[in-house]
Amino acid sequence: MVRSPPARSHVGGRSLRHSLEYGSFRLLRGFWGLLPETLVVRLAALAGTFAGTVLRIRRRDVDAHLERAFPDRSRSWRNRVARASYAHLGREAATLFRLPRWSRERLLERVTFEGLDDVRRAMELGRGVVLLTGHLGNWELAGAALAARGIPLDVVGKGMANRSFEADLFETRERLGMRVIEMTRAPKGVLRALGEGRVVAIVGDQNAHRGGVFVPFFGLDASTARGPALFAIRTGAPTFYGAAVREPGRVGRYLVRLREMPFEPTGDLEMDVQALLTAYLGALEESVKAAPEQYFWQHKRWKTRPSEEQRSAG
Repeated sequence: MVRSPPARSHVGGRSLRHSLEYGSFRLLRGFWGLLPETLVVRLAALAGTFAGTVLRIRRRDVDAHLERAFPDRSRSWRNRVARASYAHLGREAATLFRLPRWSRERLLERVTFEGLDDVRRAMELGRGVVLLTGHLGNWELAGAALAARGIPLDVVGKGMANRSFEADLFETRERLGMRVIEMTRAPKGVLRALGEGRVVAIVGDQNAHRGGVFVPFFGLDASTARGPALFAIRTGAPTFYGAAVREPGRVGRYLVRLREMPFEPTGDLEMDVQALLTAYLGALEESVKAAPEQYFWQHKRWKTRPSEEQRSAG
């Protein structure tokens, strides 16, 4: 059973809104679960496109982020990628709605892995494995597919403002064979899991605010959490990167290319953290360039800026 994170205070209006949101989510999930998958995927893609082109939810952020990442591409190209990214979010949301009903056989059929044998060999060292991914493709499906292949997997999950959504997501992960480490418990939980020889999956490309390390991502420094690198360096756990990217022209089929991060520790902790995170974001950037419409451009990846940049701007 998933252990609930520490209680948070709620005002009455907020609790009522969260209850209504979660109730609507459960109704929609139940309804979509009754429809054929191909129909659901099409409807969800249309809903995502509507959110991005008509409602323009976070569209200004998406356009700005694509311009930062691809300044040499035409505006029409960036607009096509932006629209496609919203359709992708809709499709993947529909997949997540249906994921708890999938059998192990369906997961094995839908997700193909390259490099999984390398991960298994790394696990034989007995130090566990740190597996880094990003907001690309379908990261939830990647974890479920790894667990279906018998990989002992822990996932680090961030708490949500809506506790009902949080509990639902964490419980779904547990039912699919993943152990959940709530982010506030990560320092002890990750070290314990690695000590047990398990694989720990971390989505490490969120904006880490002032406490992060600034690492280049598409040529622009991005605040990145140092935790994943510290776990690997302090335990000696091999570090891999991979993302479940939807294969073009194949509905519901994903490919995950797992590869070990090229990293040799020097003994200088800060230098080693920077090097490992740079290798990780470099691998993620390469994957994003190959499938830019599958990246979560809605996230404010470059929101926190280095202090020297802020001083020069002022």
